[in-house]
Amino acid sequence: MAFGLLFDAYAGIVYRHAVQRTGDWATAEEVVSLTFLEAWRLRERLLPEGGSPLPWLLGIATNVLRNMSRAARRHREALQRLPARPSVPDFAGELVDRIHDESRLAAVRQALGRLRRHEQEVFVLCVWSGLDYAAAAEALGVPVGTVRSRLSRARDRLRRFVEAEREPAQGSGQLNGGRNSVARSIQEKHR
Repeated sequence: MAFGLLFDAYAGIVYRHAVQRTGDWATAEEVVSLTFLEAWRLRERLLPEGGSPLPWLLGIATNVLRNMSRAARRHREALQRLPARPSVPDFAGELVDRIHDESRLAAVRQALGRLRRHEQEVFVLCVWSGLDYAAAAEALGVPVGTVRSRLSRARDRLRRFVEAEREPAQGSGQLNGGRNSVARSIQEKHR
């Protein structure tokens, strides 16, 4: 009970002392806590001579502040000895682009899945893999003219699928555009 009275009487003074030394209220609260914890531990040293315990408490608070300052300095020095961490680039934009690309790819794959198998094969080889007509014909074991006609049909059908998909979307104010650019072969981009 007597120690509680000591705390009530002097905690505010110790707090002000700590705020003045640190300039930080949160640190000052920690100093008060550590000061009175240490005072409790050393309570046998407080002599009941009738004098003020304030110098004793402020001495403890000064030591606590000194120890905290030393610990903070050691911590800073230890951090300075650590190797610098490489900066991590912000991946949010890339993630949004990837999600957008995945949804576009899923829509294209869905439209591509509506094509006949041989049209899909020619489209994938010529448009996505970048083979010219002769190389695609060799890969499939068909004449070059067959590759040209299958690719032409595949593009026409894909264009119709995309247009049919856009028509309902235009009524709702939304566009699902940009997909027919996928249907252009690499050969046509170089012409």
